[in-house]
Amino acid sequence: MRRLMKALIVLVGALATVFAMAQEMPRLVQEQGRATLMVDGKPFWVLGAQVDNSSGWPERLQAVWPVAETMRLNTLEVPVYWEQMEPERGRFDFTVVDAILQQAREHKVRLVLLWFGTWKNGKMHYVPEWVKSNTATYPRMKTRDGRAIDVLSPNAPANLAADRDAFVALMRHLRETDPQHTVIMMQVENESGSLGTVRDFGAVAQKEFEGQAPAELLRGLKKSGSGTWQQVFGDDADETFAAWSVARYIGQVAAAGKKELPLPMYANNWLKSPRAFPISTVPGEDYPSGGPTINMMEVWKVAAPALDLLAPDIYVPSSERYRSVMQEFHRADNPLMIPESLGFEPFPGASGYARNLYYALGEGAIGFANFGLDRVRVDGVMNAETASQVEGFRLLGSFDRELAALAFAGKVKTAVEEPGISQKELDFGGWRAVVSFPPSYDPPAAPVSTTSDTRGLKVGRVMVASLGGDEFLVAGIDCKVQFATPLHAGGRQMQLLRVEEGRYDGTTWVPSRLWNGDETDYGLNFGGKGSLVRVKLGSY
Repeated sequence: MRRLMKALIVLVGALATVFAMAQEMPRLVQEQGRATLMVDGKPFWVLGAQVDNSSGWPERLQAVWPVAETMRLNTLEVPVYWEQMEPERGRFDFTVVDAILQQAREHKVRLVLLWFGTWKNGKMHYVPEWVKSNTATYPRMKTRDGRAIDVLSPNAPANLAADRDAFVALMRHLRETDPQHTVIMMQVENESGSLGTVRDFGAVAQKEFEGQAPAELLRGLKKSGSGTWQQVFGDDADETFAAWSVARYIGQVAAAGKKELPLPMYANNWLKSPRAFPISTVPGEDYPSGGPTINMMEVWKVAAPALDLLAPDIYVPSSERYRSVMQEFHRADNPLMIPESLGFEPFPGASGYARNLYYALGEGAIGFANFGLDRVRVDGVMNAETASQVEGFRLLGSFDRELAALAFAGKVKTAVEEPGISQKELDFGGWRAVVSFPPSYDPPAAPVSTTSDTRGLKVGRVMVASLGGDEFLVAGIDCKVQFATPLHAGGRQMQLLRVEEGRYDGTTWVPSRLWNGDETDYGLNFGGKGSLVRVKLGSY
């Protein structure tokens, strides 16, 4: 009897721990220059995809879950539409939100909800009819010549109050109905700012613009003195005023929502120069003016402290430019997350989309999502580009929780093939990993893990993680990995003591076979289907 009671006590304690873990609020954590999302008390790397703009509906989502499962995604980014959620002022309908939550739980996938409120891609197309039809109460922005456009004014208190009340209602509903935190993060608005004018020239906004620039902003930007917006900011006055107006608006929406449920929150942005870089572009014409673009990041940091980060939507086909955008947004005060990326949605003249996920991982991002999951079909023959992307996600998704822990600990490095680059080296201090693209066949009979038709894309990629001591985890696609001693090793040579191919069951490694002979004598060669191996090194 005593043994039974002891066992019951242990079981109750274990269940209590599991319950407490499930209730722990997702949060953003930063340590030693690295960041991660903590979900259920453990590091979590957002391996995600975003559905199409109008796919945040239960029936539409049914088609994407099989794709998410094949790709081993752990997160789906799904819009929530203000126009659907609040059909009449103060009357809320959460049936769609509840159905999305239920589907995600059934498929064991987490959610990042995208609030399509006042802004969607520099416009106001997802606001309710009662907002669209009442321009007296909910005024639009006006151009310099006094023409109203289809963007709500960020300088109108009624607009802010309506959006804020709706977002608060959503966060309160999640607090009451999602104690297990299926939703781990919130995007507040979508690619905010205005297309059609650089700023609001309506009477209320114009009066504010002609007044003194806020002392709070000047202190935050470390500007001395005072003056009007024009006097302080000169040629950048219009865009800076727009950024202050939009960021202050969204910051208040986020802060109010966090009072109900303090999930991590971010704002995404349409890049300042997505396609014409480095040619000058015009705010309000080439990109939404006032959004959290890199040139307005400091303004946003001052105006919207409730936001945990500002995230770039990266739709650029150039690998060099892609990496530079990540580096611009990856700062000590701004963890990197890529909520939308060029990928599933075809882009004229672009290829090599599969590189981007591994760029993000190597840059230290906390997560990554391609846009347009609806476009992926896994029930037929995929083209090489799509197959390459799917395999990249599938490989990382096979050990996502272990990957998250290793990445947060600073143990992960990646190498990515690009045209003209045939070899890269990853330095782990005591050991080096020399990565060659594509996998070499020397002699020609040397095998790869599995062959495919993706080598011609030149998107070989690999993740190498130090497991401590002389052990490494390697996840490779279309590449060869050879470990080597440090450059000054005193004549000592590397040897492979053990190479295991396998998988993770949770965080437990399950080996399936040993690589040796032909699989190791010519380096570790990975084909297009990719493999996960654990390597133990030695020297002699």
